[in-house]
Order: sequence, then structure tokens, then C-alpha cells
Amino acid sequence: MLARHGFITYATMRDLQKSSTLKSIADKESIPLRCIQLDVTNDLSVKQAIETIENESKQIDILVNNADYGLSGALEDLLIDEIKLQFDTNFFGLIRATQAVLPIMRKQRSGLIVNMSSGLGRFGIATNSAYASSKFAMEGLTESVSYELEPFGIRTVLIEPGIIKTNFIKAAVLAQKSTDPNSPYFQFMNNMDEGMKKLIEGGEGPEYVAKVVLEAINDSNPKLRYLAGKDVEKIMEIKNKVSDEDFHNMIKNMSG
Repeated sequence: MLARHGFITYATMRDLQKSSTLKSIADKESIPLRCIQLDVTNDLSVKQAIETIENESKQIDILVNNADYGLSGALEDLLIDEIKLQFDTNFFGLIRATQAVLPIMRKQRSGLIVNMSSGLGRFGIATNSAYASSKFAMEGLTESVSYELEPFGIRTVLIEPGIIKTNFIKAAVLAQKSTDPNSPYFQFMNNMDEGMKKLIEGGEGPEYVAKVVLEAINDSNPKLRYLAGKDVEKIMEIKNKVSDEDFHNMIKNMSG
């Protein structure tokens, strides 16, 4: 989406063997899109990727922190190591990439950092405590650093998607203990899984989120938060009007 609108775009990924589709599109449409290797959980990988981009382009105007995955499981079934891995990608990975570009943006006295949060960065749901808390942390960090960076001409933005039709659910990690039929949450997990599959069928396509990102980037005075999805827009509209207790009961009924 960004490359099609003229932005020199670097699509980063851990495994460059997965870049063939993007490369094919870039070649066919002659758009400024290049794929480079970057693992947000590896300090050296982040450093090398950012150095490569700066050396080639001489500047970095926009960083989109999009790397994350879902970890599903009731809190009692989650291993501490599973939660640490979740945060290492979803939260600390964002910090690594952000810290790497900030000296460049400060020197330029301009820049935009777009952090891909979630509706679950604003409210929690059952079996997603690890994922939601990583997004809540992202929200707090983004809002806090906005005050630090604004004097240097750097803005921060949160994108909060709802249910989106991607491979996110298929790529989600299921807590090891949650697969045990003896878990007291086993049936609950199955019910949530079935409910999520139904919700995804009615979700927005990834283009919807890309358009919101583009809107935020093109906004001369970007907002801190952008909702991305009719479902999450409706939920947040309700959340802002009702008590915490009523909202809790609504989410409980929605999740069965």
C-alpha cells in the first residue's frame, strides 16, 4: 500500500524465503519496495537492518512496528517462558526497532513511528491475557514517549485493528498446557477457538488496516490512536458509554 503511493518501502521479515510474493508484486508494478531480513528479537539483526536502510536511503521518515504473534491460553496454563517470548516479539521487539531509528529521526528533526496495537490494547478478552497485556504495554509506551519525541519533530501513532482476515490466528501459539484435556480450561479454550473462527469470517481484509496506516501517515497532524475495523469501532463506542461492569458483561456474552 505504501509503495504503491510512492513511499520507498522496506518490508522486513525474519525469513526472506517468504518474500517471493512481495517481490513479484514489486517487480510487476515497478513500485519502490525492497525486502530485507530483520528479526525484532535479535539486537544485531535490528542494528544491521536499520544501518542498511539508512546507508541506502540516507534517511528514515517512517517506522511501522508490525511484528507480533498471538499467544492463546488461560493465564494459569501459561508458562512464564511462553509469556516472555510473547513480550520479546510484541513489546521488546518494538522497543529495539524504535530505539534504532530514533537517533536518525532526531538528527532529521522529523519522523513518524506507527505502532500496530490492537483492539485488545484497549480491552481484554478471555484466553488472551498475554497478548492483550503486551498490547496494553505498547499503548502505555507509545503514549508516554509521545511527550519525549514531539520536541524533536517525531510523532507516534497507534493503530488498533479489530478482527482482520489474515493468517494471524493460524500462526498463533497455543499454550502448551492448554492442549491437555485435563486442563480445567480445556473446554473453554475450544469454545473460544470456535467463536474466533466465526468472527474472522466477518472480519475486514488487511487492506482496511493498510488504508488506516496510510491515512495516519498522510495526516498533517496525526492522532495518537486510530481504530481499524468496524467491529472494534463499535465496541469502543460502547465501552466509552457504559460502566466497566456493563462492558464486562457484554464481552462475556459475546465470547459465550
